[in-house]
Amino acid sequence: MKVAVVHAEYQQPGGEDVAAAAEAALLEAHGHPVVHYHAHNRDLARVGRVRAARTAIWNRAAYGELRALFRAERPHVAHFHNTWPLISPAAYYAARDENIPVVQTLHNYRLICPNALLFRDGHPCEDCVGRRVAWPGVLHACYRGSRPASAVAAGMLALHRARGTWRQRVHVYVALTEFARREFIAGGLPAERIAVKPNVLGSGPGTGAHGGGFALFVGRLSPEKGLGTLLDAWRTLGATRSATLRLRIVGAGPLDTLRASSPPGVEWLGHLPHEQVLALMRDAALLVLPSECYEGLPMTLLEAFATGLPVVASAHGAMAEAIDDGVTGLLFTPGDGNALAAMLDRALSSPALLADMGRAARREFEGHYSAEQNYPRLLAIYEAAAERMRAEG
Repeated sequence: MKVAVVHAEYQQPGGEDVAAAAEAALLEAHGHPVVHYHAHNRDLARVGRVRAARTAIWNRAAYGELRALFRAERPHVAHFHNTWPLISPAAYYAARDENIPVVQTLHNYRLICPNALLFRDGHPCEDCVGRRVAWPGVLHACYRGSRPASAVAAGMLALHRARGTWRQRVHVYVALTEFARREFIAGGLPAERIAVKPNVLGSGPGTGAHGGGFALFVGRLSPEKGLGTLLDAWRTLGATRSATLRLRIVGAGPLDTLRASSPPGVEWLGHLPHEQVLALMRDAALLVLPSECYEGLPMTLLEAFATGLPVVASAHGAMAEAIDDGVTGLLFTPGDGNALAAMLDRALSSPALLADMGRAARREFEGHYSAEQNYPRLLAIYEAAAERMRAEG
């Protein structure tokens, strides 16, 4: 089976880029020829605002290039990851016009929310879910803090909803969790076309001794990731606890400004290469995922499980589904610094609990998230897409 992988890389590399590359590597490792079509969103500055707005809704050039690629390579399936904004849903039509089954992984909530996060003003928001026109997202300037940019995102969603793109031009959607599947169904995607399969890690990072004596945060330093809540919790833990255990923060973003007022015991490491992040995970005592948005299924969560690292996370969205509270990690009320401080204190006060949760996290990875578990599920999705295309004629 030959697979075409279509992905627009982000300006700041993130989990979706890692997931798309890892899935392509998994296919190649099993002998599947993979044809790549990539765009890079760093080109947005060169494209210009007006043209970028047009291409986000319908990119004629991408349609032509992809149709030519599909005609020349004849892949058995086209697997899309991110098409926003430089590829556009026109890519689905290129595949359908060449009789290529279409699979779309739903890494975020872009198809039901203009900012793709289901998050606004410091809390989850579903005001646009299920609407024909996502006008609340425009009113609140949810995409990049800009009403014009939000109008482009909302217009793309409305146009393709009206054209039947979401219901007719994609054979199988891949949601990363059951929670996400329910959200997309509420948003209008056809339930019978949504499969559930998590991301895959490219190669196992290996378990660690976790003896470094520090808690770890890895992610973009932005409001939806809950960094402010984490710092509040660290202050609550007090000087005694933070003197015996450090918090290391890995990432970059607008909330880097909090560095100047952070409590004692916090180390800001900035953006680090992926291998260095994995090394920190193998050494850390626990990972903290205090996200105040629902998340898709963070690659950092899967990597933590793979290294045998327990996770303290917000009790909603993907995290609440992926983490067995008290078994593979601990859950706390989202946005509640005191609740997070209590969970961190509970974990850090019990090395035996941390060790037990770490072993359970590794078993969870092996049983649900490893390449061996992921590969047959991916093939089944491709086969389902091909079958649906044949049935629809």
